[in-house]
Amino acid sequence: MSKNISINSVSHTYHPSKGNPVFALDNINLEIKDREFMALLGPSGCGKSTLLFMVGGFLPVSAGSIKVGEDTVVDPSPERGIVFQHFALFPWKTVRDNVLYGLEKTGVAKSERRDRAQHFIDMVQLTGFEDNFPSQLSGGMKQRAAIARTLAVDPGILLMDEPFGALDAQTRTLMQDELSTIIQNTPKTVIFVTHDVQEAVRLADRVAVMSRRPGRIKEIVELPGRSDPEFVRSAEYLKMVDYLWGLIRDEAADAQTEH
Repeated sequence: MSKNISINSVSHTYHPSKGNPVFALDNINLEIKDREFMALLGPSGCGKSTLLFMVGGFLPVSAGSIKVGEDTVVDPSPERGIVFQHFALFPWKTVRDNVLYGLEKTGVAKSERRDRAQHFIDMVQLTGFEDNFPSQLSGGMKQRAAIARTLAVDPGILLMDEPFGALDAQTRTLMQDELSTIIQNTPKTVIFVTHDVQEAVRLADRVAVMSRRPGRIKEIVELPGRSDPEFVRSAEYLKMVDYLWGLIRDEAADAQTEH
C-alpha cells in the first residue's frame, strides 16, 4: 500500500493557557513520496517538530489537511512510528520488554513476539543487552533500543524528531550510519527533523528547508547521494552543505534575536 504523505495548506497556532497565542506554522504544502527520506531542516522554534507531530496524529490539524495515501490523519496510528530525541524508553522495563511493548499493544501473537523483538534487537546491535535496563545503557544504546521498539511493529512511515540530537558527535555519526543501513534493509517513508545541515545532507533524499517562526517552506532541495557511501567524502557533499547552510543562515540568526 502506498505511503505517500500529502500535507496541504497546513497552519497551526498554539493557544497556551497563559500568554499570547503562538503562530507556529503558516500554509505548509509538502508531498513526501513512498519510501522517500525527507529531512525537515530549519532553525530552532521554526515548527519542524510541530509539523512532525501533526503527521503523527499527536497534534490536531486545525487548518488544512494531512493525508497518508487516501486516508486523512486524525489520530496516531501504528503505521506511523515515532522516535523522539530523548529516547522515551520505559525505565522500569528491560531492552527486550521495551521492544516487546509495541508488539503487545498491536496484538502480535505471543508466539511471534519474542522472535520478532530479538530480530530487531539484533538489527540495532544490542545483542547481549536484552536484559539491561535503560539506566545501564549509554545514550547511543538507548536510542538504538528506541529505534528497535519502533521498527518492531513494522510501521510504513518512520517519524524521527531530532533522534540523535542528545548524543555526542562521535556516537551521532555512528548512529547516522546505522540508520542508513537499517533503512536500506527495511525501506520506509521517513520524515526526519533536524537543525544539523550535515546530518540532513548525509541522510536525506530531499530536504525541506523551513523559515523561522511561523514556519514556512522556504525551498525543497534534492540530494544526490544517499545511496552512495562515498558521497560524504565528495566535493558535491560539501557543496550541498554550503548551499543549505546559506539558506538557513539568516533564518537561524533572526530566530536567535527573537528569543
